[in-house]
Amino acid sequence: MSGLQLDMKKLLITGASGFLGWHICQLAKQEWEIYGTYFSHSLEIPGIKMLKVNLTEFKELQRIFSDIKPTAVIHTAAQSQPNFCQTHPEESHAINVIASCNIAGICADNSIPCAFTSTDLVFDGLNAPYRETDSVCPVNLYGEQKVMAEAGMLERYPMTAVCRMPLMFGAETPTAKSFIQPFIQTLQAEKELNLFIDEFRTPVSGTTAAKGLLLALEKVNGIIHLGGKDRISRYDFGQLLVEVFKLPATKLKSCRQQDMKMAAPRPADVSLDSSKAFALGYQPLSVKEELQELII
Repeated sequence: MSGLQLDMKKLLITGASGFLGWHICQLAKQEWEIYGTYFSHSLEIPGIKMLKVNLTEFKELQRIFSDIKPTAVIHTAAQSQPNFCQTHPEESHAINVIASCNIAGICADNSIPCAFTSTDLVFDGLNAPYRETDSVCPVNLYGEQKVMAEAGMLERYPMTAVCRMPLMFGAETPTAKSFIQPFIQTLQAEKELNLFIDEFRTPVSGTTAAKGLLLALEKVNGIIHLGGKDRISRYDFGQLLVEVFKLPATKLKSCRQQDMKMAAPRPADVSLDSSKAFALGYQPLSVKEELQELII
């Protein structure tokens, strides 16, 4: 092979301006030539070709596939705020369901690997921890849309890696925060921060989630859970945040889901059993270790 430059594989990442998309770009750019799509948040990521695309326009979608000819796709673009989905059902359905199914269809036509980011919110929170084989039963519209996308994508392209993602946190990116930034600011300002003691998740950092998605892209067809090692409440997460970031703790208060008015109902415990992914080499750290990594 001497003297021949091999073409790098091309990875198309939708939603590259989002929190998770940005983290995948950082991790994957060593091995892939990356094309990232954004819609409303324009940004430049060094070494990555960014394209403004409306994924809900089928012709635009077809055009980027024929222009780029990607070797693989990770589809993270979504309207992922449950409260927004609840109050804007049609707008969120267009990106969360229709665009996702169209992407699976085009990947099927081109026989290329496709990984899709679903959510732990496909479950009702009554029978955790959840395995891949457990039946879905979402309690809000966002969860319903992800269930429809999962089924629609697998119907069009059974080879899709449907990755159910947990709650994610991490360093702020140029166009996205994770939920910990406002928490940290509130505590630093010594303002009251009320966190649920009765809502449990299996969180991971954005970097760990990105590693899991790249692993799933390579090794998984069908549904996989990419949750973390620890089942933890929002309040206990807040206590770890205080400990690791050495924040004032006087205003960290516990509350219950019923104390807060929200547009979208929230399940109580959507902890994921991710032992299938662990067996494939997915290695989340403990929540405390994941937080410590953010300081370094």
